[in-house]
Amino acid sequence: MSNKTYFNWSSGKDSALALYYLLQDSNYTIGKLVTSVNTHFNRVSMHGLPLNLLKAQTNAIGIPLQTIGLPEQPSMEDYETIMTKVVSTLKAEGFTHSVFGDIFLEDLKRYRENNLAKFQIKTIFPLWKKDTRDLINEFLDLGFKAVIVCANAQYFSEDFVGQTITKELIENLPKEVDVCGENGEFHTFCYDGPIFKRPVSFAIGEKVYREYNSPKTDDAICDSGKTGFWFCDLVLK
Repeated sequence: MSNKTYFNWSSGKDSALALYYLLQDSNYTIGKLVTSVNTHFNRVSMHGLPLNLLKAQTNAIGIPLQTIGLPEQPSMEDYETIMTKVVSTLKAEGFTHSVFGDIFLEDLKRYRENNLAKFQIKTIFPLWKKDTRDLINEFLDLGFKAVIVCANAQYFSEDFVGQTITKELIENLPKEVDVCGENGEFHTFCYDGPIFKRPVSFAIGEKVYREYNSPKTDDAICDSGKTGFWFCDLVLK
């Protein structure tokens, strides 16, 4: 019997590769892609992706989307209250498993497992502990395409965002940066690949710089302090 499963969808490359793995596993049926959205900007949390691009992306994949509305910088109490309500509803809808694209952040994995265990929902981490260089090469070899939409200003300048990921770009990353951006160094928007029925058509828009104090979204539970990010807007065509 296939387990009814929802996928915690970031809109980026790691999520895309993890979903690719799960769609080939007959033990699981992916019923929903679930994405946290910053309701102040109406964009995907941390990635800064406009909501219309997210909807175009999930439509091109062909799996229903459910968004979770979060305030601009939610407290942990706010975040957990919102997530408790969402997960309770998913459980009531018959979902028994939840998928994440995390690779090696132990604290975040434990946080997810412990919170979902309260609802008897089992967690799946298809990319867990895999070598990030192997993963990014597999992602590209499979024909996936992704553009960089957000980058930590500690490592990158404005020019970095808006670029499409290639093997050459990965080879030229700073040595201290994980090639999958697993420590939050950069985030991506995946717009084509084997899980897509059609590519998502977009244009590169404005680039902006923003600073954040102790972000507490599901992509940054373990972060603290003030950090600057470059964002590249994408415009749906």
